[in-house]
Amino acid sequence: MPPKTPPHPSAARRDRAVRAAVEQGLISDATPLVALLDVAGIRGSAAALRAAFAEVTAPGTSVLHAFAVKAAPLVPVLRLLAAEGVGAEVASPGELALARAAGVRADRTVLDSPAKTVTELREAFALGIAVNADNPQELARIDALAGTARAGGAPVPPCGLRVNPQLGAGSIGALSTATATSKFGVALRDEGARAWVVRAYLDRPWLTRLHTHSGSQGVPLDLMAHGVRTLYELAEEINAAAGRRQIDTLDIGGGLPVNFTSDEETPTYAAYARLLGETVPGMLDGRYALVTEFGRSLLAKHGTVLSRVEYAKSAGGRPIAVTHAGAQVATRTVYAPAAWPVRIAAYDAEGRPRPGPAVAQDIAGPACFAGDLLAENRPLPLLEQGDLVAALDTGAYFFTAHYSYNSLARPGIHGFVVKAGTGAEVRFATVRGQQSTDEIVAESGGAYGDALLD
Repeated sequence: MPPKTPPHPSAARRDRAVRAAVEQGLISDATPLVALLDVAGIRGSAAALRAAFAEVTAPGTSVLHAFAVKAAPLVPVLRLLAAEGVGAEVASPGELALARAAGVRADRTVLDSPAKTVTELREAFALGIAVNADNPQELARIDALAGTARAGGAPVPPCGLRVNPQLGAGSIGALSTATATSKFGVALRDEGARAWVVRAYLDRPWLTRLHTHSGSQGVPLDLMAHGVRTLYELAEEINAAAGRRQIDTLDIGGGLPVNFTSDEETPTYAAYARLLGETVPGMLDGRYALVTEFGRSLLAKHGTVLSRVEYAKSAGGRPIAVTHAGAQVATRTVYAPAAWPVRIAAYDAEGRPRPGPAVAQDIAGPACFAGDLLAENRPLPLLEQGDLVAALDTGAYFFTAHYSYNSLARPGIHGFVVKAGTGAEVRFATVRGQQSTDEIVAESGGAYGDALLD
């Protein structure tokens, strides 16, 4: 009999954490839904990102890896990443407030958004945060702020312009940012757009960065690299026209796709960095500082949504496990299951991997509509009342992008570390407490109960 293949290290840590969550009472009748974050996995992804770009860039090249806060807007996560040398890419006043609360320095923060207000831009200038303008009207607002700053002797923070290379869509249209009609950035192939961009830089010597973001889930790596090459070629054209190295920093965005079919982390940062080295070698020779904005790829593989099976039933001959994890934590999966399928692992009531033959069954959530399914007709060991289901690869966008259908509470989130040794002790740390019913009432206008009465 061939030797049994050992589980992937992340799967082994996850299994221990699920068992410990039961033993330590993190999941129970009173708390039937909880989210877990693998701290070692997050640290490992951050290290892999740093190493990948260090391998392909010239010695001494400045590279800022800025985490896309929208992927996991949690102060402890941002602080952990900051400790691992990762900054923050923010796209709203709330995300900026989270980054500041986490202690992310202004010079390691980048503000991107297609709808920045004058108030947001003024705050960014006051804090010295790098800004990427999205369009000509926003650039005009920045002109005014830059003029005021220079008149008062204040420095102008690093500023850039976002361009859309218009390369086409990936397999998920709603996430594709480089289509011909994308709402993001200056559409570079539109008539007169490229000449306008060059002129905009020549008229503004303080405009020193250039930004694009062509990657996303479902976009192939070669298309991402093509977008970066377009950015580099435009920077070279602008610098040649200026007769100097006016653009000194290229912000190449993020969007590395994530493998949602197994525990393997593919594609890797190393593979993408090597592809950039082959596609745009001039960008990596030390003449340009770099900024990246990865989000999903840093966190997705390291999160687990764990729920109790409240009831096990059947309909039309198909078993149904009714759980507490549905549209409120996996909105994209529920409404677009073909684009966002989620892996499911089955555990018994003690948190041990459930044995048994695979039986096609539905994994249903608690929301009051028929389509609230994490998985449909999915082969798994037959789940029973009191068992646990784990939705895997959910560390980005799942339990932080909460959908308040049925006023379902936001789940508590706990980071975990598996200590080495024979006991394999698992230590948990609260990242965010479970939302209380009092907080739900307050959020839903509880303080203004009489507001609509005569």
